[in-house]
Amino acid sequence: MKSKSLFSICCFFFLTSFCVSAQQANNTSGQLAINNFIVKENLLKNDKVAIIACDVNDIPLENVSGTFQFNINGFKQELKFNNGVAIAPQQIEKSTFIYLRHENENGTHGKLYYVLKKDQDMKLYKINWLILVLIPLIMIFLATMFRKFILIAAILLIILFIFNSNNGLKLGTFFDTIFDGLRSVF
Repeated sequence: MKSKSLFSICCFFFLTSFCVSAQQANNTSGQLAINNFIVKENLLKNDKVAIIACDVNDIPLENVSGTFQFNINGFKQELKFNNGVAIAPQQIEKSTFIYLRHENENGTHGKLYYVLKKDQDMKLYKINWLILVLIPLIMIFLATMFRKFILIAAILLIILFIFNSNNGLKLGTFFDTIFDGLRSVF
């Protein structure tokens, strides 16, 4: 009786370890997931941006290759990564906001950048979601503290809203960036 139970326990552990090792082999042979990325100006200076797959420390992952689904300013794009780098197909003609979002089994990863374009030079600035929240909140706080500042704060908020809208930062993108930032905190 003891030998049968001992044999069944050994078989159970053997099968369990075999299934776990097969699953780990399956995960390593599959395509790598992109959980972080950075955006840079394309080296060819052709008014396009390069999306670079990175680890959590923003160190490029050169072993990422394949096609990945991204959402760029609300439009779905299939980006082909070669050695960890993909080039966005749209050319940037003027200064604008770019919101990139990638969704995979590990969650949704989104980032907001402001592209400042002057002549043939492009500079990209990553915008933190806290800045999007803090600037209007500070203006509203100052307006409630100082009654004479209400009109100036209202005008500044309207100018900020118009600037953001004209440069591609729509209200939906604004809230998506804030929600992505909040998800990363929790």
